[in-house]
Amino acid sequence: MPRQTPLSDIRNIGIIAHVDAGKTTTTERILYYTGRKHNIVDIHDTKDLKTSTTTDYLEQEQKRGITIQSAAVSAFWRGKKINVIDTPGHVDFTIEVNRSLRVLDGAVVVFDGVAGVEPQSETNWRLADNYNVPRMCYVNKMDRSGANYRRCVEMIRTRLGARPLMIQLPLGSEDNFRGMIDLVEMKALVWKTDDKDEQWEIWDITPDLGAKLGITVKEDLDVLASVAEARSELVDTALEQDEAAMEIYLETNVEPSPDVLRACLRKGTLVGAFTPVLCGSSYKNKGVQQVLDAVVDLLPAPTDVPAINTVDADGNPNGERLSNDDEPFSALAFKVINDTYGALTFVRVYSGVLTKGMSVLNSTRGKREKIGRMVEMFAKEAQPVEEARAGDIIALVSLSETETGDTLCDSSDPVVLERMRFPDPVISVSVEPKTKGDQEKFSAALGKMVRADPSLRLETDRETGQTILRGMGELHLEVTLDRMRTEFGVEGNMGKPQVAYRETITQSVEHVYTHKKQTGGSGQYAEVKIVFEPRERGAGFTFKDEVVGGSVPREYIPSVAKGLEVQKEDGVLAGYPTVDFSARLIDGKYHDVDSNALTFEIAAKACFREGIKKASPILLEPVMKVEVVTPEDYLGDIIGDVNRRRGMILGQLERGTNIAIEAHVPLNEMFGYIGQLRGMTSGRASYTMEFSHYEPVPRNVADEIIAKLTTKVA
Repeated sequence: MPRQTPLSDIRNIGIIAHVDAGKTTTTERILYYTGRKHNIVDIHDTKDLKTSTTTDYLEQEQKRGITIQSAAVSAFWRGKKINVIDTPGHVDFTIEVNRSLRVLDGAVVVFDGVAGVEPQSETNWRLADNYNVPRMCYVNKMDRSGANYRRCVEMIRTRLGARPLMIQLPLGSEDNFRGMIDLVEMKALVWKTDDKDEQWEIWDITPDLGAKLGITVKEDLDVLASVAEARSELVDTALEQDEAAMEIYLETNVEPSPDVLRACLRKGTLVGAFTPVLCGSSYKNKGVQQVLDAVVDLLPAPTDVPAINTVDADGNPNGERLSNDDEPFSALAFKVINDTYGALTFVRVYSGVLTKGMSVLNSTRGKREKIGRMVEMFAKEAQPVEEARAGDIIALVSLSETETGDTLCDSSDPVVLERMRFPDPVISVSVEPKTKGDQEKFSAALGKMVRADPSLRLETDRETGQTILRGMGELHLEVTLDRMRTEFGVEGNMGKPQVAYRETITQSVEHVYTHKKQTGGSGQYAEVKIVFEPRERGAGFTFKDEVVGGSVPREYIPSVAKGLEVQKEDGVLAGYPTVDFSARLIDGKYHDVDSNALTFEIAAKACFREGIKKASPILLEPVMKVEVVTPEDYLGDIIGDVNRRRGMILGQLERGTNIAIEAHVPLNEMFGYIGQLRGMTSGRASYTMEFSHYEPVPRNVADEIIAKLTTKVA
């Protein structure tokens, strides 16, 4: 079957932002204006569970009014196919943004016009930087009290280190937000009402424009007075991308046409020279069609982005795969979900063609997969398709061997595509089924949830035999158990959250250990001399073989490395993983008969246990970056409370009419914080937090933690 949509007419984009900036509301309007929906559902109408927005269809999303799971929808605008992924804004679900950005070509970053750049906006921006995703900004909620477009643009510059380029200016703000000035066409777009079907009017930009629209607020009039300056900046910045157009402009002093400007803006957006900024109010139905126009005009098609890298077994780039139908088939599985249709594996096809019934290779795991049902997802609805081509995002039903991050490819031309990077969990809880009879069903459901979400980890506590679930935050773990109830019909109980501590060393030490055992017949013998040295925080573990003269035979070196890899997961202080150190094997001894791989592995483990105790080991704890947004009246109480929690205040920022306090606080001190914060501020303050770094636990606190653990084990 021939290609239905030319590759150059596809836009794979994500909608990303901080929680409550208006991503899902914007997505609802996109679907309405592109004709994919005939009505609009607003977030605040979904909490009775009787209705849902298109992309927030999970019960947990409706109850909380937040996005938890990224959802894919597609629509057409001006003849271009736009595949949209609506992503979560809550820090606990950053994994959803991470894996979505990995397979998307562009992104629309939504900002709250009142709050500006918020913590999760920064996290998402960094993720987009990591994957070199071209993006545009949309300052939403310009109708809200305290909205300030210029302040938001300045925060994009200072807090994100970006180069924002305004291509629109707002006409009024708050209750008198009437539309925007298009600086490319140099026309005013004016809405008379907030009705979803209201067509904007196009007005000339005249000196009395503010008076005609009843704009009286000084800040809004100042914006209107800056139109010429903003237009000049737009022209100068855009023409930097086209020397010929710049020369014509300088020689003739004739301003470039809108088409020339748009071509330059597109070029600059694709290479990241600047980031276009638009404004509007999705809830009041103003500006969404202009965002769609900008997506088509400025964001890349799959043909505009660099070819995807292929990697070797160690993850090092060894080639690339071009995005077109004529290349051999390759695709990246970026998400697995459990659905009414069965296990759905979402894939982005990077090259070639995939057809129903094909047999493909999972090159990451060396397994073969038979392609059965293929569907294009519209949120929770599945539309069967017969084939997928380069640039498409589809879901494959009931793949048995493929997990998030795996590559599917043509078995006659195997490649492994560059994998995704996932964060380590920082919090853990013990979990168990509510009824003993559900144990098997509970374990199976838990396994499926972990397979679908790479930021979850599952393990068994060696001492207690409890099942431990690790994740990114309290909400993350709570939602995981709740989804098991709704998706698999099994309920569970959750224990008190536990912090994922780490251990490390602070001194270098050289240690020799001899493993010697004689039980009649052949014995066991191995000796290792290892130097353990501390490394910088976050540097991880490295092993080096520095043996000379064959004192430890080559074939036993991997066993020493394996012994250390295994033993470092069980630290000497409190049994937490040991991190940020190096181990150098510098010498050893062996016996021709009594030495083997196992004896050297045993010797390495024992050398670690004894040697690390001499290297002044310490406990490390996860420290969170916390932002509390509060009315000024409660500022002193909140700062005092943060200090009591061993927090360090980093600074204060204005957030509209509120104050945002930034601080670093140990995760262990943040459990149950939301209840105390609400009590302290009569429910008027809110907070967000994300993992920042690990740092040493104060001695007195560390002693308590170790004592508790020792008592528990005893």
